[in-house]
Amino acid sequence: MKKNGHRRQAGNGSSTSPSDTLQREVLPIPDQPYQGVRPFSAADPSAKFPPIKPLRPPAGAPNVLVVLLDDVGFGATSAFGGVIHTPTADRLAKGGLKYNRFHTTALCSPTRAALLTGRNHHAVGFGGITEIATSSPGYTCVRPNHCAPVPEILKLNGYSTAQFGKCHEVPVWETSPVGPFDRWPTGSGFEYFFGFVGGETNQWYPALYENTTPIEPDRKPEEGYHFMADMTERAIAWAQQQKALTSDKPFFMYFAPGATHAPHHVPKEWADKYKGRFDAGWDKLREEIFARQKKLGVIPKDCELTPRPQEIPAWNDMPEKLKPVLARQMEVYAGFLEYADHHVGLLIEALEKMDVLDDTLVYYIIGDNGASAEGSPQGTLNEGFLFNNIFGVETPEYLIENMHKLGTPEAYNHYAVGWAHAMDTPYQWTKQVASHYGGTRNGTIVHWPNGIRARGEVREQFSHVIDVGPTILEAANLPQPVLVHGVQQTPMQGASMLYSFDDAKAPERHETQYFEMFGNRGIYHQGWAAVTKHRTPWESAAKVSLENDVWELYDTTKDWSQARNLAGKHPEKLKELQQLFLIEAAKYYVLPLDDRGVERFNSEIAGRPELIQGDSQILSGSMRRISENSLMNLKNKSHSVTAEVEIPESGAHGVIITQGGQFGGWCLYAYKNRLRYCYNYGGLRRYYIEAGSALPKGTHQVRMEFKYDGGGVGKGGTVTLYVDGKKVGGGRVEETLANVFSADETADVGREMGSFVAEGFTNGDSVFNGRVKWVQLDKGKEDFDHFLSPEERFRVVMARQ
Repeated sequence: MKKNGHRRQAGNGSSTSPSDTLQREVLPIPDQPYQGVRPFSAADPSAKFPPIKPLRPPAGAPNVLVVLLDDVGFGATSAFGGVIHTPTADRLAKGGLKYNRFHTTALCSPTRAALLTGRNHHAVGFGGITEIATSSPGYTCVRPNHCAPVPEILKLNGYSTAQFGKCHEVPVWETSPVGPFDRWPTGSGFEYFFGFVGGETNQWYPALYENTTPIEPDRKPEEGYHFMADMTERAIAWAQQQKALTSDKPFFMYFAPGATHAPHHVPKEWADKYKGRFDAGWDKLREEIFARQKKLGVIPKDCELTPRPQEIPAWNDMPEKLKPVLARQMEVYAGFLEYADHHVGLLIEALEKMDVLDDTLVYYIIGDNGASAEGSPQGTLNEGFLFNNIFGVETPEYLIENMHKLGTPEAYNHYAVGWAHAMDTPYQWTKQVASHYGGTRNGTIVHWPNGIRARGEVREQFSHVIDVGPTILEAANLPQPVLVHGVQQTPMQGASMLYSFDDAKAPERHETQYFEMFGNRGIYHQGWAAVTKHRTPWESAAKVSLENDVWELYDTTKDWSQARNLAGKHPEKLKELQQLFLIEAAKYYVLPLDDRGVERFNSEIAGRPELIQGDSQILSGSMRRISENSLMNLKNKSHSVTAEVEIPESGAHGVIITQGGQFGGWCLYAYKNRLRYCYNYGGLRRYYIEAGSALPKGTHQVRMEFKYDGGGVGKGGTVTLYVDGKKVGGGRVEETLANVFSADETADVGREMGSFVAEGFTNGDSVFNGRVKWVQLDKGKEDFDHFLSPEERFRVVMARQ
C-alpha cells in the first residue's frame, strides 16, 4: 500500500478530511440504521442495498510505528553524537528529521502513560512507576476513563493496532491471572499484545504474555533465544499478516523493547565489538561525545559541557583493579544498544520490503528517560541488591571474579553511575532527575517520506512526549474525540508537532511544560527554565526538605545545556517561574509533592489496593505466572507453606511451589524423592534444607515452616520440613531479601517458569512429576497444626474469611 506525493497538513487536527463524511467526535462511531425501502422478497429487483463498508480512517491516514527504547541517554547513539553504533537511527535520521529538544518525564511508566494518552503524566495518575502507586490522585497509576489512550482512538476509527515489548502501565494489583484486564494493552486499544508487564524483564528468560495469556519462549538461551529478537520476529509477522489480509487498512504499532533497561543482556559477540573502547573511562568518553555532537550539529557550537556533579565519582578516583570490570559493563551496554537498534532495523527493512515504509509515520524515540543511574557508583551483577538496599556484598574481588558473566544468563547486571552520566552528555544528571535535561531530554527521529519533504534536517522546537498523540491524530486527519464509550474526554494537553515537519524556523507551539519526579522539579516557559534537584537516584531519602530546595534558573535560548545558573542575577524571573510551576502543578495533580522512596513500596503506607487480604492464601495446583504483588508477602516474618501432593511410584521430582528466580527467591520442591527447600539470596548464596528420608508414594501433605529471627528486615530464620505432620528435616537461612525477590520473575505451582531459584534444574524438568493438588501460604502461624485433614483444613480456612 504505497501512496505517492506529499500530504497536505491538516492544520490543528480538529477536523477530518473534507472527503470523510463520518462523525468521529463520538466513539465508537454509532451504527446508522438503514432508512430505505425493504421489499418482501430478496428476489424483488428493488432489493438492492449499499455494500457493506468496513470502518476505515479518513483517506490518506498513514500507518504509524512508534519505537520507544528504554533508559537511553541523549548522548548514547551515533545519531546524536554518541560512540555506540546505531545504523538504523542514522538511516531514519538521514531520510527524516532529528528533534534535539524532545523531552520525556524522567521515568518509564510516567513517560509511557503520557505518550499513549497525550496528557501529562500526573493528569493520568502516573506521578511514578506502578510499583509505588499511592492513593493521591496524581499518583494512583490508574488511567482515568476520561483520558482515552491514542490506540483506542485509532482502533475505533478503523486502524489495526498492536503492541510489542514492555507494558509498565498496569496497576500492580491488576497484574494477576484474573485481571481485571481493562488497563492491559488489550484493554487499552491494542488488538494484539506480545511482551511483558512490568518495569523490566530478563532478556534470556522473559516473563512473556500473548494478549493476557502467559507463555514461555520457544527456545532456550543456549539455542539462541533473546527477547529482543523474539519480539521483532513477532512484530514483523503481525505486520505482514495485517497487510496481507487488510491492505487498505492502516496500522498503529507500538514497539517498546526492554532494551536498554537493566538487566543489560546481549549475546557476547555484540558486547565484544566494543572491547577496549571504554578503557579511558567515563570522563574522557563524555568529552569525546561532546566533540562529536558539535561536529554532527545536534548541539550548537557555543554549547557548554556541564561539569560532572561531585556526587558522581571521577573515573580516576575509582579503584584501579575495578576499572576492567567497569569498562566491561559499558561494553555490554553498548552492545545491547546496538543489538536493539539492529532489530529495529530488521522491522524497518520488513516494512520497506512490504512497500509500506514510505507511508508509515515513524517515531523513533531514543529513550523513555535519560540514562539510568540506578546501578550504584560501582555497578552490579545483580540489580536485585539495589532493590533491597543491600550494599557492600559485591566486593571488588567478587565483581572481578565474575565479570565474565556480565551480559549473560548468569548475571542481572547494571552499569555504574558514571557511565549513565556520560550517556547523557552534554547535560546534567540522569534518569529520575526531572529537573535537568540529563533526565528528560531524549533524541527523537521522525521519518515519513510521503508526509515530510525535508530530509536529514534537525528541528529545534521544544517538544514533549505528550505531543506525539496529537501529532498522530493530525497526520491521520482525525479529531480528538469528545466522548469515548459514553465518557466525556479531557482534551489532550500536548501540541501537534506537524507544524514543524517542513518548517525548521516555525515558532514552537509547546511553550510551557512542567517536570516533576520524586521532588525533582522544574518548569519550562518560552525559553526559560527554573529547576531544582531534590534527590539523586541512588539516595534512599532526600537530604533536604522540599521547602529548602535550592532553585536554579537558565535562559535556554542562550544556554543550551543548562550550564550557567542565572538565579542570582534574575531573582524576579525565578520567582515568576516558581509561581508558574505551582499553577501547573495544581492544574495537573502534581500536588501534594511526594519525595518518599522505599516507603512507597509498602502498600499500606502508600494507600493503594492490595489484591491479597488476610493471613492465608490457597493456590490451586495449576496456577502459574503469579506476580509478586499477587502473592501473599512472606518477607520479614514467620510463615509456612503447606501443600497436598501425590507422589508417583517412581518417586517425586520437580517444583511444588516457587517464587522468584535465579537472582532471588525461594522454592519448595522434590529432588531425588526427597523434600527440599531452597532460599536464594540474590544469586550470591543459596541455602538448602533437605529431608532426611524419602517421600512415601501416594497422597501426602508436605510443609515448610520458616521461623523468622526478627530484629529488623532482611534477617535470617530457622526452616523446618514436615511430611504428614512429622518433622523430616531442618536448617538455617542466615539472610533474606527484605523488599523484592525480583522485578520480573513470578510464582508458579507445579513447575517453574523463567529462570530457576534452585540449582539442579534445566528447562522442562522442573515440572512436578506427580500432582500438586493445592498449596497454602500462611504468615505468622507458628502454632498452626502441622497436619490437618482436608475437612479440618476447610473449616480453618472458612473461619478465617
